[in-house]
Amino acid sequence: MMDYDQIRTRSLERQLDIFGGLVPEPEDGAPEHCRTLLLLGPAEPGFWPVFTASAEYRDDAPNALDRWSVRTIRDLANEIGGEALFPFGGPPYLPFIKWAIRSGRAWQSPAGMLVHDGCGLMISYRGALALDERIDFPDSGPCPCDSCSGRPCLSACPVDALNADTGFNDSACHGFLDTLEGESCMTRGCAARRACPVSRDYGRLEEQSAFHMRAFHPWHGV
Repeated sequence: MMDYDQIRTRSLERQLDIFGGLVPEPEDGAPEHCRTLLLLGPAEPGFWPVFTASAEYRDDAPNALDRWSVRTIRDLANEIGGEALFPFGGPPYLPFIKWAIRSGRAWQSPAGMLVHDGCGLMISYRGALALDERIDFPDSGPCPCDSCSGRPCLSACPVDALNADTGFNDSACHGFLDTLEGESCMTRGCAARRACPVSRDYGRLEEQSAFHMRAFHPWHGV
């Protein structure tokens, strides 16, 4: 079995990075054989050019990113001797949010969305690797929200749709996205996500954020 650094190198070759790891407990819902679980997401800013050059992106068939993720992560899993797991394809769905929080590198933000120590509110999990052996991985750090001055994610949304205490106001968010003022969120990404100081350093391109916003709000402009 490869060690953590070797697996991360293989992941980065595919423009994926390891966004956390955990040693699953029985209640975590990982495969029974799994002794180490590694969570994968886009390595920015190189991910987007690789994905948009792929056959999945160019064939105009549905679910291009999911199909790319399945092909790429399964190939990686086969190379390292692990099993590929995905947050889509259900129901039932695997508990990726629980795994993310258990990794110690993601937390619920004041806005309600997950925040990650390296990606901020731009965190996105494309899959995971389930390994039969226990491997060491880096320790987790502190939640970035604990030292965030002003918590701009709470004030950035123009319609106050995002708050961990009151929940997500779905109708306010989608209604705003169909207005002229909402075009900025549709083309540049969610204003609250962009306001996070950690998100700004992550390197996600605006074109990728627009792709995700069209998936989130597909009826925009109809």
